[in-house]
Amino acid sequence: MKRRIVGLIKIYCLFVLVFVLQKPLFMLYYASFYSDVTWTDWLQVMWHGLPLDLSLAGYLTIIPGLLTIVSVWTLSKWLYRTWGSYYLLISITIAIIGVVDVALYRYWGFRLDATPLFYFFSSPKNALASISMWQVLLGVIGIGVYAFVLYQIFMWVQKQILLRLRLPYRRVTVSGILLLLTALLFIPIRGGFTVSTMNTGKVYYSANMRLNHAAINPAFNLMESLSKQKNFAKQYRFMDEAQADTWMQKLLDPQVITGKQSTPLTDTLFTTARPNILFVVLESFSSKLMTTLGGEPDVAVQLDSLATQGVLFTRFYANSFRTDRGLVSILSGYPAQPSTSIMKYPRKTQQLPSIARVLKNAGYRNSYYYGGDADFTNMRSYLVSSGFDHILSDTDFPVKERLSKWGVHDEKVFDRLLDDLQREAASSFAVDTLPFFRVLQTSSSHEPFEVPYHRLANERLNAFAYTDSCVGDFIRRFRQLPQWKESIVVLTPDHLGAYPEGISNLVPERYQIPLIITGGAVRTPKKITVYGSQHDIAATLLAQLELPHNEFVFSKDMLNPQAPHFAFFTVPDAFGMVTEDNSLIYDCAANRIVLDEGKRKEANLLAGQAYLQKLYDDMAQR
Repeated sequence: MKRRIVGLIKIYCLFVLVFVLQKPLFMLYYASFYSDVTWTDWLQVMWHGLPLDLSLAGYLTIIPGLLTIVSVWTLSKWLYRTWGSYYLLISITIAIIGVVDVALYRYWGFRLDATPLFYFFSSPKNALASISMWQVLLGVIGIGVYAFVLYQIFMWVQKQILLRLRLPYRRVTVSGILLLLTALLFIPIRGGFTVSTMNTGKVYYSANMRLNHAAINPAFNLMESLSKQKNFAKQYRFMDEAQADTWMQKLLDPQVITGKQSTPLTDTLFTTARPNILFVVLESFSSKLMTTLGGEPDVAVQLDSLATQGVLFTRFYANSFRTDRGLVSILSGYPAQPSTSIMKYPRKTQQLPSIARVLKNAGYRNSYYYGGDADFTNMRSYLVSSGFDHILSDTDFPVKERLSKWGVHDEKVFDRLLDDLQREAASSFAVDTLPFFRVLQTSSSHEPFEVPYHRLANERLNAFAYTDSCVGDFIRRFRQLPQWKESIVVLTPDHLGAYPEGISNLVPERYQIPLIITGGAVRTPKKITVYGSQHDIAATLLAQLELPHNEFVFSKDMLNPQAPHFAFFTVPDAFGMVTEDNSLIYDCAANRIVLDEGKRKEANLLAGQAYLQKLYDDMAQR
């Protein structure tokens, strides 16, 4: 039994070693891309890429694990041939993926995913049109040599294992232990027992995207992509392209159309041209929690107070119902999608516009604070590619503070942010005097609603009241710091979550959320009643800073009277559009309107359909 267990571990480690060594080989091949990195960067690439290697090795070791169990009952030539066939298949597959990945990276700028396969199988002739026969021949030779070397290594190791095996006496017991050992491969496959499962985003660790790309396991990346890949350009086809383009022109911000600010900025919200900016993304908050917006009394009392002291948008909507979609909407001005989440596609998210990147180019320092797992749904890869230089997550806190299912309670995250602000206030370093863009994402107002706070009997409302109290306490302490008078704080949820309970996805109230801008740099309190969505924050903020926002195609300046004013949101296979004259929700799967209210019935149908169609056209091109 011991020899079989050791042999299975050897096979698993061999797969891991192959994948780890692929990374420096990739970097050597593209030495010109990595000429300015240090030797520690090479080691970090291998270290940070290890989770994907461990996961994929787990998948590939399942079959050897099952064959090892079979070896308890027979050591026939058939078993040896089966092992040989499996290693031959794996060797060829790894070789093809490795060679094609290396060959394409120079042209595509991302590691191998399903995109080349889609192009090849849809049109092999066009896919191969740009490469010569010599390149094809060299590629085939490279694949053959690589596969041959891998196969010989795998078979040599397996042969050494088989030569020492004998049929055991207690076959059932040995088989059971080996089956348990094989089942334990689930741990590296999944990536442990955290909330997030293994995904490509877990290897993103550097502001240098080339290093992140080098850390990716191309075979895992391809497998993940194939499990999610869809032809977005064929989804949600409501009208011909010309008609969709005509409608879309009516829905764009003037700066997107003209490429420049359409009107001079006269009514500014801020007292300074370059304020410090803090976004607080509130987990699952709803307008129904605020008395100011007609909701429950005595829940979000701090937000109610801040709403009277700052700028309150009273007709503001979430873009979707999940955090990953909401974050992209807020930080990239990109609407949520009903059939997928663009955050799951690192190659596409690295091409999205981002507030952080624009502000970074304008001289801002960028950082992100989150008490949970930053690898959940590829969040880390999105944040890194968006331009955040520093990402603080659950692993940056002491274990004793990770008391929530989602990581660290909100008060500890706010404390960490305040510590950084206090340190900078006392610092003499020039970099600490630069304006900052910080985002703090809360998590405590999420199921199971276990918080260190007991004010309300309803556990849901109590969890919201807890996070609200954390916001209020932070703002109170922030006001005592010198940065306050030069700062704005943007408070908005990622989506509406646990309250109201049981609310339908197909009513506009499901998406109504607060948007509050407060801070010492806010010129005067006011209420703004125009319609808007999370993805409009980008254009609205950047317009106030007089920074260009024309790359944020789907975002519009809510304060520009020449911009169209509407809210747009999606859920699986449905979208909604709300304006002054019409609130409409359309079920795409059923191909019918499920809600149509207002003075002009169906006024938003074609506009909403065109908007969604052009969104998927844009996704397909990224």
